[in-house]
Amino acid sequence: MKKVLFLAFVFISVFSCKKKEITSDEKETQVAITKSADSAKAIAKEAWTYAFPLATNYRSMRLYALDKTYPDYAGGFNKFKHYDKIFTPSDTAVITPNNDTPYSWAILNLADEPVVLEVPEVKDRYYSFQFIDLYTFNFAYVGSRATGDKAGKYLIAGPDWKGDKPAGIDKIIQSETNLVTLLGRTELKMAAGDIENVKKLQSQYKLSLLHEFTKEAAPSHKEFTLPYPEFKQADLGSAAFIGLTNNLLQYTSVNPSEVDLRAKFAKIGIVPGKKFDPKNYTPEVLKAITEGAQEAGKELKEGTDKLTNATDLFGTREMINGDYNKRALGAAAGLFGNTKQEAVYIGTRSDKANNFLSGKSKYVIRFPKGQTPPDQYFWSITLYELPSRYLVNNSINRYSIGDRTTGLKYETNGDLIIYIQHEAPKGKESNWLPAPKDAFYYLIRIYGPKESILNGTWKAPQPEQVK
Repeated sequence: MKKVLFLAFVFISVFSCKKKEITSDEKETQVAITKSADSAKAIAKEAWTYAFPLATNYRSMRLYALDKTYPDYAGGFNKFKHYDKIFTPSDTAVITPNNDTPYSWAILNLADEPVVLEVPEVKDRYYSFQFIDLYTFNFAYVGSRATGDKAGKYLIAGPDWKGDKPAGIDKIIQSETNLVTLLGRTELKMAAGDIENVKKLQSQYKLSLLHEFTKEAAPSHKEFTLPYPEFKQADLGSAAFIGLTNNLLQYTSVNPSEVDLRAKFAKIGIVPGKKFDPKNYTPEVLKAITEGAQEAGKELKEGTDKLTNATDLFGTREMINGDYNKRALGAAAGLFGNTKQEAVYIGTRSDKANNFLSGKSKYVIRFPKGQTPPDQYFWSITLYELPSRYLVNNSINRYSIGDRTTGLKYETNGDLIIYIQHEAPKGKESNWLPAPKDAFYYLIRIYGPKESILNGTWKAPQPEQVK
């Protein structure tokens, strides 16, 4: 059976801006472009895998921070866009969305100065803020698990910022990159009207520039060599990926573990702030770079299709431990996936007999007594149609089911049975998760997974086809 542990949504977008200063870490490396086609192909393949997560991350950043035509445009950098509604099948900007935890999105630009995040006291409700750098490392968390339920003020700084902790700040959180995705999640309880309580909390999440927080003069604005590029998906299938990579690397620092790697990439023209010009390459080398990029993309797709466990694809740089293929798989399978200690996602595309799930059949998921997902906060199952990965339109407007579902019924022996099918199961509607007419898959989301999930001793039950 194909069972996949992974998160849940990828955004589709595009972007553009300015900038001009190259930091000392990013000064153009004087390395000649390799003349060897074989060498260029090998380096391009490795570099593409390295750069893919940055490019994918950047796509979503552009929507929120720069694309004024996007319906959920946040108004620029360092501003929140709160999702204060319940997702339905008509919401198609996000794939695999959830209604467990309405999102609060912000794209931070820390190049000029740090940003301060303020959160209120949050009791009797799960919430979290996930800090994702441009590389897609989850470098920090604020929330129920990480920092508790007390109010707090956190200074988020870029790689080049140096300074003492200002008065009133609880903690300094430093990023390796100047562009950061801040993803907040606030639990939506099943009680009617609870979305209003979520809205009240979201209105108390605040972002401010450091100079605003300290009531000091604003710092000077930094310019970078290359402007924010327009993202073109086709660029990832050719040597043009180098130009996008060079632009994005302007907003990163060079980790000591990557000095040699960056020097190798420079041999095909990957240098922060350097404009990509195909004329600087021989036709043979340019062709080899494109072939390397395409080969890497093909292998990534094959790896994603074969993925059986994505639990360890998301986390800090230390957790990923130099495995750039793992980082790329995480970005492809579920961009912005939580670190496993925060939440685990179990995705299932086929049944117990290893047949792909389809609304033409009927299924049950049976949790034996005491064997529902062991969690610190809550769990849910959300179903998505394929290939769109959107929520499923249905007569009862139910898109997920879980331990907070009102009216959920257990068997007399204590078992919990979830019914997944297109038509309502007579007499079992309380436990029904509606399926589309054709292909689908579902995700079990477990917030605050307990040790038995993290160490693999708890196993999710497989869906069984029934008559």
